Amino acid sequence: MTAVVVGDALIDELRDDHGVREFVGGAALNVAVGLARLGVPATLIAMLGDDEPATRVRRYLEDFGVNLVATPSLLGTARAVSTRSGQGEPTYEFNEASRKRRIRFGEAEIDAMAHADAIVVSCFAFDDPEQTAELIDAIGEARRRAESEGREAAAVAVDPNPRAGMMRDKDEFVRGFERMAASAALIKVGEDDATLLYGGDLDALRTRLIALGADAVLATQGASGATIEARGVVVTRPISPLPGRIVDTMGAGDAAFAATVAVLVEGTPTTEDDWATALQSAMDAAAATCRFEGALLRTPSALQGTDMDRIGT
Repeated sequence: MTAVVVGDALIDELRDDHGVREFVGGAALNVAVGLARLGVPATLIAMLGDDEPATRVRRYLEDFGVNLVATPSLLGTARAVSTRSGQGEPTYEFNEASRKRRIRFGEAEIDAMAHADAIVVSCFAFDDPEQTAELIDAIGEARRRAESEGREAAAVAVDPNPRAGMMRDKDEFVRGFERMAASAALIKVGEDDATLLYGGDLDALRTRLIALGADAVLATQGASGATIEARGVVVTRPISPLPGRIVDTMGAGDAAFAATVAVLVEGTPTTEDDWATALQSAMDAAAATCRFEGALLRTPSALQGTDMDRIGT
C-alpha cells in the first residue's frame, strides 16, 4: 500500500525566548514523512528551489525514505517564520516562494498518483483556480490510468490547511477546496480552518462537507480531541493522556491526519468500532507528537524509556 502526498515543503523557522531554530517542514511534507514512519511508502509532490534549504529538505526526505517529485521554484525554497512568546499564539510570516507556490503536474506526477493507493492533498493553493483545475485533472487522469490497468483507483484525502499569510482570495480558496471535497474519501478540518474559511462552527462545517459528498470527515478540536463522521457513523475521542508535558503543538494535526490516512490505505473502515480504532490511533499520534519539539510524527512507543524531563531540550 502506497501514498502520494501533494502540497508544501518548506523550512520552518521558529523564533522564541530561547532563540532561533529551523526545522524541515510543511504540512504535506509532515504527512508524507508521517506515513513513511507508520509503514506506508510515500512520495511527496512539492515545489523546491535550487538552494541550500532545498538540499536540507531533500536529505531529510531521504533519511525517512520518502520519494520526491519536485517542481523547480525560481523564487527559492518556501520558508515560514514563526514568532512565539509566552503571552499568546504564534504569529507567522511567509516568504515570496510560499505565497506564490505552484506545482507542475506532468507525466512523473500523474504516473506516481496512478500507482498509489491514496492521493493526499495538504496545504494546496486552492485559491488559484488554474492550479485547482490542474490538480483535479491530474488526479482524474491518474485514476483513469489505474482503472485501465485493472487496479483500483486511489482514494483521495484532503486537508485544506489554509494559512492566512499565504492565501490571496478566501472565497476562491473555499470554492477550490469544496470542488475537491465533493469526491474525497476523507477530509480533515480543524477549528482554525472553520474560523478562517467559514467564520467558525466546526460541527456545521463537518455537516456541510458530508452533504457536499465527502465520505468521511476528521474534525480536530485541539485539546478537546477530534470527531470522525462517516456514512452515518459519528465517533469522538479526547486527546490521548500520555505521560510528559506538551512541548510543541506544531504538527499535531498533520500527525492525526497521517495516522487516519494510514488506516484508510489498508481498507476503508466500515463500522463504528473500526472508525473508533482509527480515531484512537490518530489521537495517540497527535498526543505523542506534542511531547517533542518540531512536527515529526511520533507514536506512544517513542515515550517508552524516555527521560521526560529532557524532551524538547
